[in-house]
Amino acid sequence: MIDPKFLNKFVRVCERAAFGASKFRGKNDKIAADQSAVDEMRSELNKIDMKGKVVIGEGEMDEAPMLFIGEEIGTGRGEELEIAVDPLEGTNFAAKNLPNAISVLAVGEKGTLLSAPDTYMEKIAVGAGLPKNIIDLDNSVERNIKLLADAKNTKPDKLTACVLKRPRHDKIVSSLKSMSVKINFIQDGDVTGVISVVDPKTSIDIYLGIGGGPEGVLAAAALDCLGGQMQTRLVLNNSNEVNRAKKLGITDIKKKYNIDDMVKGDVIFCASGVTDGDMLRGVKDKGDSFEVSSFFLHKSQKVYKKNTSIVKK
Repeated sequence: MIDPKFLNKFVRVCERAAFGASKFRGKNDKIAADQSAVDEMRSELNKIDMKGKVVIGEGEMDEAPMLFIGEEIGTGRGEELEIAVDPLEGTNFAAKNLPNAISVLAVGEKGTLLSAPDTYMEKIAVGAGLPKNIIDLDNSVERNIKLLADAKNTKPDKLTACVLKRPRHDKIVSSLKSMSVKINFIQDGDVTGVISVVDPKTSIDIYLGIGGGPEGVLAAAALDCLGGQMQTRLVLNNSNEVNRAKKLGITDIKKKYNIDDMVKGDVIFCASGVTDGDMLRGVKDKGDSFEVSSFFLHKSQKVYKKNTSIVKK
């Protein structure tokens, strides 16, 4: 079990990262926004008494000067923890001051989080209160929708699917339309897209499509706390990507991962808003301080909270 004392510390990490990114909102510089979020997140992580290790970060060491996979963080004293980070989920949203840019992280005990390479990943997710293993990536879209509709005692045309708007999803979209399933397209940010299946305010019943592997594990951490279901599989397009996966200890490159394969123990999940969005409000500058909206989860403690904080710069 992760000591509950860590929760507020990791919330502060996301708050600081969100503030860093917010300084570049609407300036059309997603690289600067991301770097500022990384800098703030790393600085705050290194204040925590822990033996931390980044298992999902900004890339491999030769590609990312900060928060790279394998980087040791914290003071080097205390619990051994694994950290998955996305300092700025939705870099384009922040650069253009569009909704749903967030700073996000997940924390697990040593050896419990899947270290996913920065490659694509197939994903399918549904909300809580459904029969176990109701969805499967090897089913057709039509079969998954039929199974979900039956479980909810409704018809496919009463369901809503969340899909990342990309040409690679044209076949999925065609199948959904053939069954008259309503589609909520998102432009970016599939962590929030996946989490939408467990948020009753969104009316999203299912998430389908291919997005980032690291984001898949982050979303799985949230769903693990909230009772949703998710299945994923890495999409490795060339030998370089296969080698990167194997370097991280992945031997079965065609394996389907359920949530308990990606998150094997207690977990903390935190997210803070950079721009206004469906789940969180964006950072508001107050002069010598800033207002930030966050939500945070701790599985073993059954914590699910949203709050707004005033933080000194």
